[in-house]
Amino acid sequence: MIDANAWIGGFPFRHLPRTDAASLARTLAREGLAGAWVGHLPSAFWRDPTPGNAELYEALAPFADVLRPAPSVRPDWPGWERALRDAVDRGAPAVRAYPVQWGMGAGDASLARLAAACASAGLVLVLTVRFEDLRQRHHLDVGADLSAAYVRALARQRNDARLVLTHAGRELIEEIFWSLTEQERSRLWFDFSCVWGPPEDHLATLFRTIGAERFVFGTGWPLRLAQAPAANLALLPEDLRHTRITSVDELATRGA
Repeated sequence: MIDANAWIGGFPFRHLPRTDAASLARTLAREGLAGAWVGHLPSAFWRDPTPGNAELYEALAPFADVLRPAPSVRPDWPGWERALRDAVDRGAPAVRAYPVQWGMGAGDASLARLAAACASAGLVLVLTVRFEDLRQRHHLDVGADLSAAYVRALARQRNDARLVLTHAGRELIEEIFWSLTEQERSRLWFDFSCVWGPPEDHLATLFRTIGAERFVFGTGWPLRLAQAPAANLALLPEDLRHTRITSVDELATRGA
C-alpha cells in the first residue's frame, strides 16, 4: 500500500519530532508501506509555496524509489502554471492546495482553474480538511475546516479532475458524497486518517454505505500516527476484512 497523505517539514503550532524524509522512509518500511505521496507541511502556511516545493524536491531526491513529491500549487499566485509544470517534470503524481489557509473562498475561480489544469496534466489534486482537531488547535491557528462547499464546487466542474480529500470525518464525507451525482462522485476519493474505527465503527459504516472503492490509504504523518489507519482496517468487522480500497497507484495511472 502507498500512503496518499504524508508530509515532511515542521508545523507552526506545535513541535513534531522526526519530520525529515529519512524518518518518513523508515516509518514506511516499519509499517510495511511501499511508498508515499509527500507534501511540504510548512508550505500550507506560506503566502508563496514555491520555496517549499524546492525544499521538497531536494529532500526527497535520495528516496525517489519510495517518496514521491506532492508539491503545493497556489492558483491565485503569480507563476502557479510554472509550479504545475515543474510538478509534471519532476514526476509528481499529485499536487496539494490549501484554499482555507490561502484565503480562497468556496467556488474560487482560480481553484477551479487549478483543478482543470490538474486534469489536463494528469495530476491528482489533494485537499486537506484540517490539520488538527478543534479541541487541539492553537489559538493562533484561525483557519477553519475545509467545508463541503469547496469540494462540491470542484467536483461539479465539467472536467476530469481527480480529487482526494484528506482528514475528513464521517459526517463531512457523507455530506459531500450524498450531495453529488454519480458522475461527480466518480472523480472523488477520501482518505480515512481521521475516520473512527471501533467502537463507533464509522469506517465500517462508510464502507457499507458509500463503498470502500471511494477510499485511499493515508496516514497524515507526522501530524498523526502512521499505525492508525492500518489498525482501523485490521479492526473492521469480519465481513469487511477483505474489502478492497483504491490503490493510489491505480488512481495516478487513470490520469496518465
